[in-house]
Amino acid sequence: MGEAQLCGLQDEFTCSVCLDTLTDPVSLHCGHSFCLKCLSDYWDQSQVCSCPQCRHVFMVRPELKRNTLLNEVIKKLKKTTLSCPPSQKYAGPGDVECDFCTGKKFRAVKSCLTCMASFCQPHLQPHYEVAAWKGHKLVDPDRNLKEKLCEKHQKSLEMFCRTEKTCICMICAVTEHNTHEKVELEMEREGKQKQLVATLREIRRRLEDKEKKLKKTRRTAEEMKISVERVMEEHEKSFTDLIRCIEEAHKKLIEKIRQQEKIEMEKAEGVMEQLEKEIEELKRREAELKELSETKDHVHFLQTFSSFCVLPDDEDSLNFTVTANFSSEDLLKEMSCLKMCLEKISQWDILPLTPSGREASIFTLLAPEPQSREEFLQYFCPLTLDINTANRELRLSEGNKKVTREETKAEYPDHPDRFDCWGQVLCREALTGTRCYWEVECSGDFMMIGVAYKGLGRKGTGVELRLGNNNKSWCLWCFNSQYSVWHNKKHTIISAPYSPRINVYLDWPAGSLSFYSVSHTMTLLHRFNTSFTEPLYPGFRLHLNCSVTISHLTPCDH
Repeated sequence: MGEAQLCGLQDEFTCSVCLDTLTDPVSLHCGHSFCLKCLSDYWDQSQVCSCPQCRHVFMVRPELKRNTLLNEVIKKLKKTTLSCPPSQKYAGPGDVECDFCTGKKFRAVKSCLTCMASFCQPHLQPHYEVAAWKGHKLVDPDRNLKEKLCEKHQKSLEMFCRTEKTCICMICAVTEHNTHEKVELEMEREGKQKQLVATLREIRRRLEDKEKKLKKTRRTAEEMKISVERVMEEHEKSFTDLIRCIEEAHKKLIEKIRQQEKIEMEKAEGVMEQLEKEIEELKRREAELKELSETKDHVHFLQTFSSFCVLPDDEDSLNFTVTANFSSEDLLKEMSCLKMCLEKISQWDILPLTPSGREASIFTLLAPEPQSREEFLQYFCPLTLDINTANRELRLSEGNKKVTREETKAEYPDHPDRFDCWGQVLCREALTGTRCYWEVECSGDFMMIGVAYKGLGRKGTGVELRLGNNNKSWCLWCFNSQYSVWHNKKHTIISAPYSPRINVYLDWPAGSLSFYSVSHTMTLLHRFNTSFTEPLYPGFRLHLNCSVTISHLTPCDH
């Protein structure tokens, strides 16, 4: 009864690797079973140890041991398979048919490379029992046995000619290939198998590299989208503010012109009214004089002549003038400069930057590198000192364009942004995502000119709070007519003629900060090259009786 129940279960005991009945079966923790040799070969050719059926990955390669119980069941299956109903073994679509079956053919379970035929289980049995057939070479069912025959000699292909890189039969080996380098198929397969494994390993490496690059590119693309949205919002706000400012300026200008027009019109109306009165009076005098000139009465003529010929004073009305020209050369010049700036912005190229050490791709406006002061001036940025950051020993003047350090302390109110120990001050403007240029005039023997992130410490006496003594600031020291540059406590002495006028050029997108001394020409003192990650605030540090004045320029000054 037990043997009868095994009939028809041959497919249930088939290895999913070789598609044949299990031989020396081994079972994995995931519940699937395979031939010991099939699973070992599969893992030897793979980068990871995984189940060929469910793809479960084993971190440590399991030790394979034959499943004794399953092996006994398979032995009984093989003994009873000949008595199983034929309907359980008929060839279906995709199966290799038995070459020896007549009528409805059974499914082949093996192909013999010696017989060059395929056999079902019953017809294969003699290969296991007849001594003459036991030496035949059996392989998995193969529907293309003809491809394994030599076309010339109709013999099995048993050798590989390395000279001509082709499979040959034994007759070919001793005839036209007798002088060639030949090896057995198994030996050549073994060498090619190693190449295949190496190629697979290389493919896997390249796949991993490509997948990493794809992941990185996808992340960069997402960061780029975020950066684009941020830049678009910034520019949208900037242009909205600019448009509103232009509209307000236009409105105020129109109001001033209309107001002046009203004043001048009132003056003109007064002048016209006065002139009309004078004209009327003159016409009346003219008529009286004509009438007098025509009188025949000499006495009347002489008596009235003196009073008629005396005219009223005309000086007041002649000096009473009206302004007719409302044009302003200064205004037109400023508007022309503004128009030129806007035209330059519209002509700039927008390109992505990926500076070294930065993950995200950001967008910036690129223009040619300035070479002269005139070219630098197109990036001029007006700056204003922030009184809320000024140390109490610093005095701001000239519209918060000049800072001076004095002995007496100012009564500034407490503020979280104020430097409470070091004589430092920052500007109100946050510089980011563009190019900026400014000029300063120094007086005294010790000043520092630089830029800093907003996170620069304000409270305490630590030297790390000074400009240039931390990783949040970059600066130029002017000390006793000598220069040095500082960043993150590291400094470099600069050999250059001293000038009290210093120009600063910031290319935020390119990560460049340059200091120039100015006399007759601009001389580059030092250029920092880095990757800025936050907005920068221009700042200054002064010793006693020293001052720094920010120059007031416009893009049209050149």
